[in-house]
Amino acid sequence: MSIRALAKDTAVYGLSSIIGRFLNWCLVPLYVYLFPSEEYGIVTYLYGVTAVMLVILNYGMETGFFRFANKEEDPERVYTTSLISVGTTSLAFLILLTIFIHPISEGLKLPGQWLFVWLIGATVAVDAFCNLPFAYLRYKNRSWRFAGIKLINVALNIGLNLFFLLVCPEIAKTNPGLISWFYEPMGGEAFGIGWIFIANILTSYLILLLLMPQLIGRRWRFAWDLLRRMLSYSWPLLILAIAGMLSQNMGQLIIPYLISDEEAARSMIGIYGANMKIAIVMVMFTQAFRYAYEPFIFSQAKRAGESSGRMYADAMKYFIIFGWLIFMGVMFYLPFVRYFISPSYWSGLEVVPVMMGAEICFGVFFNLSLWYKLTDRTRWGMYLSLICFAIMLGLNIWLVPLIGIPKGYMGSAWGALIAYFLVMALSYFLGRRYYPLPYELKKIGLYTLLAGCFYAIGMSIEMFFPVWLVFLLRAVLLGAYVLVVGNSENIPILSSYMRRFNVRLARK
Repeated sequence: MSIRALAKDTAVYGLSSIIGRFLNWCLVPLYVYLFPSEEYGIVTYLYGVTAVMLVILNYGMETGFFRFANKEEDPERVYTTSLISVGTTSLAFLILLTIFIHPISEGLKLPGQWLFVWLIGATVAVDAFCNLPFAYLRYKNRSWRFAGIKLINVALNIGLNLFFLLVCPEIAKTNPGLISWFYEPMGGEAFGIGWIFIANILTSYLILLLLMPQLIGRRWRFAWDLLRRMLSYSWPLLILAIAGMLSQNMGQLIIPYLISDEEAARSMIGIYGANMKIAIVMVMFTQAFRYAYEPFIFSQAKRAGESSGRMYADAMKYFIIFGWLIFMGVMFYLPFVRYFISPSYWSGLEVVPVMMGAEICFGVFFNLSLWYKLTDRTRWGMYLSLICFAIMLGLNIWLVPLIGIPKGYMGSAWGALIAYFLVMALSYFLGRRYYPLPYELKKIGLYTLLAGCFYAIGMSIEMFFPVWLVFLLRAVLLGAYVLVVGNSENIPILSSYMRRFNVRLARK
């Protein structure tokens, strides 16, 4: 797989990720319009718990599958062994969740919402199992099928949300007999945010049906020796992923334990979570890159020589180039983008640039992770993630109560940015020792400086020009960034345009 193929797959995965996240993003105005911030805070909080549990139930087997499928003579045996292992643990999780649902709900500080907790837990169990068929599609480079099913997932979820939250209340008023068999037993419109979790669990089970071609019609084999080797490789990745996911969702998860006023804490989580949905554009880009990058690095590992190292370094450079372009685009047009959430949540807009910067640092940290994955030093990944988690936890414990109600979530945002930056720098210096790569630091630094200068100019000109001219000048700045970088990187269309421009300038 070349850089061009990596870019193609990133674009395809990004298509499903961006469209999917954008459509899910469009549900946020619905949620914040229908529910007050303290109720939406419960949704945000449980989604944070979901992300952590999904990582635990996958226990690094997704990356382990890519590593051993490219390493072993029989990739199918690797796949079926992984499926049986994850399927068994997911089923055990669901059984234990059902038995201990009440103490678990109390431990999550949601004693009155045990049904919400069970619904989200049952959804996680299915999603954890489905991750491996999705990984198999990526391994087979079937990016279009992967993207198609992901988009169906989103469409189903959105459709069910609209049906339960908007259509059903109207039907209940005009013709209640049509839906009374399922609507009334759940409490009808009063079930509120519970319908969001119902939509999630139905969507997950329907997606499992669509993934059946990746599950049936194959020879199922399970190898204990292979599983032991995979777990030996993957268990540090599990610690890494748990610490990483706890870090990514630190604000949503820890605020209820740091702010004694429960209603205020949930409101803060709701505002924080809603504004993070604006910064999610950077998350979408990082996720799309990750989907394409993992198969890329392991397939390139089969090659020897300088070419692979150069491609790894180029991937890092282009990630940063596009990351800064997305950052500037969102921040320059935030006055429009902010309308995706209710004005009652705009008090948290200052979260957006901080979290987007944090996401760029996280993306670079993920990009750097290849040095310990390819050298089988996955314990280093665990150490780095634990260090990141410890720094972020400490900063949250210090900053959130210090800032207090109602802006305490800014402590979580700054904690994320500082922690990701520090662990990114540490991973780079460790990588230089164990797996040195020819990263073009001078170019990366210049592009970062250029983006920083353009960002500062673009945000300051609003003090001197009318609104329409401000947005026009910001578009010019974005275009200038693209042209300068394109010329520097010899991107054919952009560099030829710049050459013609320079020739005309010289004639004058």
